[in-house]
Amino acid sequence: MLPPVSARAHRGRRALLTLTTDIGWAYAAQIKGAILSLAPSVQLVDITHQIRPQGVGEAAFLLSHIIPAFPPGTIHVAVVDPGVGTDRQAVAIECSEGSLLLGPDNGVFAPVGARLGVRRVVRLEPSRVRPGGHKSATFEGRDLFAPAAARLATGAQVTELGDLTVLRAEKAPVVASRGPGAGRVVHVDVFGNLITDLPPDTLPAPGSSVRLSWGGPARSSGTRIVPRVRTYGELPPGALGVLVSSFGLVEVARAMGSAARTLSLGEGSWVRVSAVPSRRSGRGPHRQSL
Repeated sequence: MLPPVSARAHRGRRALLTLTTDIGWAYAAQIKGAILSLAPSVQLVDITHQIRPQGVGEAAFLLSHIIPAFPPGTIHVAVVDPGVGTDRQAVAIECSEGSLLLGPDNGVFAPVGARLGVRRVVRLEPSRVRPGGHKSATFEGRDLFAPAAARLATGAQVTELGDLTVLRAEKAPVVASRGPGAGRVVHVDVFGNLITDLPPDTLPAPGSSVRLSWGGPARSSGTRIVPRVRTYGELPPGALGVLVSSFGLVEVARAMGSAARTLSLGEGSWVRVSAVPSRRSGRGPHRQSL
């Protein structure tokens, strides 16, 4: 049997702890206070507190790309928890390379767990996390996950905080596929760029024209011919286009504007891209200003 992995296995380094939530900065400050009151020397890093409310899929996507950039042994707390107060599990996951993931068992850690490998999972038991401590039915981020993270940051093993279990939620909620070239928006960044789950080979080469279709529940739908570009700078101000994002996935962007606002789309909306046959006239790609 493999020996236990400590969150402080890397000697001489302060415990590193990240936070990801959908609760905004004021509530997040309460989580930080709860952590620092028990582990004042921990190094806190905010990933984001602006996940779309109840956006489990968006959080799962971002964490799968961001967590692997942190050193092994980092503690990651993610509280995007529409099921708070129900019988869904509150878990601590020990990854194969030593990182620790704490949050609700609702699929938020499924993609990153697949990337890092899951060594073992513990169902957090409040009486073992903080004996005698208060636990709210509506704010387990502050009252359960924060003290559990603080204890791990000060050297506790995950098995001290609860009993071994298995994850019930294997993945975050997804929407049905709409056929070849179709995917969904998994993240809207601060600029209003629409990051999709479509792989880069869905797009033709830069300089081509692309038929972009979109839609979503209670949102607008439509189709436009837009350019496939390599950089944002290739789009004139106000123009809509598609490119490969820094996540390595298809992105819909509007130069000097918000594609999300322009198309009234958000996380969970669907998009479809397909190449438009080039014209023999040799004219460049059609560029649509909005």
